[in-house]
Amino acid sequence: MSVSLSLHTRRYPEPAAMLRLIKPVTWFPPMWAYLCGAVSSGVPLGSQPGLVVLGILLAGPIVCGMSQAANDWCDRHVDAINEPDRPIPSGRVPGRWGLWIALAMSVLSLAVGSLLGLWGFIATMAGVAAAWAYSAEPLRLKKSGWWGPGLVGLSYETLPWFTGAAILAQSLPSGPVILTALLYGLGAHGIMTLNDFKALEGDRQTGVASLPVTLGPDRAARVACWGMILPQLGVIGLLVSLDRPVHALAIGALVGLQLLAMRVMLRDPKAKAPWYNGTGVLLYVSGMMVAAFALRSLGVAP
Repeated sequence: MSVSLSLHTRRYPEPAAMLRLIKPVTWFPPMWAYLCGAVSSGVPLGSQPGLVVLGILLAGPIVCGMSQAANDWCDRHVDAINEPDRPIPSGRVPGRWGLWIALAMSVLSLAVGSLLGLWGFIATMAGVAAAWAYSAEPLRLKKSGWWGPGLVGLSYETLPWFTGAAILAQSLPSGPVILTALLYGLGAHGIMTLNDFKALEGDRQTGVASLPVTLGPDRAARVACWGMILPQLGVIGLLVSLDRPVHALAIGALVGLQLLAMRVMLRDPKAKAPWYNGTGVLLYVSGMMVAAFALRSLGVAP
């Protein structure tokens, strides 16, 4: 099925549809990761509140919102199958407005990123490039069930964490901070794999090789679970090596609760994946902040 732009009769998009296009519900992960990075820097947040607030806005509404608009434009034919009521296939964002919004927000992202210094601008360029590489041809890494979720995980968790730490410290973050950010970004691969379950039919019809398509729901769900758990075990090991056993124990308890939720999800992955993304993921991101405070307490900011 394809979306025929000529069938849309509206000239301008609906305001509510434009808001839905940039999906506010997706802003939380990068905003939270940026805040985790700022906390882990060891620099008091109150010392530079402007950088904290501007960075959170950049990570969430601006860069993440831009990536959602770009993804919806590039996915308009898939969405016509999976979710025809979305803004672009429904015609509430007509013509090429979806593309223009994504391009305008890309420029806005770079402009705001330039206000955050060298580290902020470099990170913003990486985020914008990753968003288009994920969604747009000729790369369209979304077609791969391995590269696509990996890129999103690193963009949503690792990159904003690194950015928050670098901007607050005004230098390259310490090794433990970078490693923790990387581990949580890798773990987010599993979260994104579970998120692909909702587009299973459209992905299959349009040649998107997500893991639920290539492995089947049961195997993909198990891969996703291992993908989330193993990096968190790495974080626990890192904190133990840094003599932070209380924080490591707290994350271990959160991992234990995730395992219980995974048992429920694995009984019927196709039906329960959305439920897990609303419960198990909350435990995952809670562990991120615990780790951030563990690193902060080490005084690792350069």
